Amino acid sequence: MTPLPARSATVETPPGPFTVVVARDGAVLASGWTADVAELLPVVHRALRPAWVEPVEHLPVLDAVEAFVAGDVTAIDEVPVRQRSGPFLEDAWEVLRTVPPGEPDTYAAFAARCGRPAAVRAAANACARNAAALFVPCHRVLGSDGGLGGFRWGTPVKRWLLDHEAAHAPVPA
Repeated sequence: MTPLPARSATVETPPGPFTVVVARDGAVLASGWTADVAELLPVVHRALRPAWVEPVEHLPVLDAVEAFVAGDVTAIDEVPVRQRSGPFLEDAWEVLRTVPPGEPDTYAAFAARCGRPAAVRAAANACARNAAALFVPCHRVLGSDGGLGGFRWGTPVKRWLLDHEAAHAPVPA
């Protein structure tokens, strides 16, 4: 039986083109600010990496991206994501999804949120190895000095995301 390809699509966002690679079941395998799907495939774990990717005009997951850009910064929260690695990284990626928009963590606070306060470098590594940018919001983690730190898609994209979320974050109840 021939495996089904993953699919990809791109949408324009204020910081630039945003592309997703999605499994047939709708789970995001990789995403980021590029129009070149070839930039995304190397970050997909080898056990999940598709044999080929079929470009399509639109994918339902892009509706959540467009809603996010329009100001609903929680629209990305329920988008299914599939990443694979060791237990700490997989747990850390789930924890990243709990960092509220408009309330970024430092790497130290993120490590503590992961239950390993001394594992600041491991927490930073989880951000660096995140294949599903935006949906697993590693952009919400800052340096301990409050600086932007790094971001695979560039600090101008990270700055736009943080400013956008700060302007549109839901008011806590």
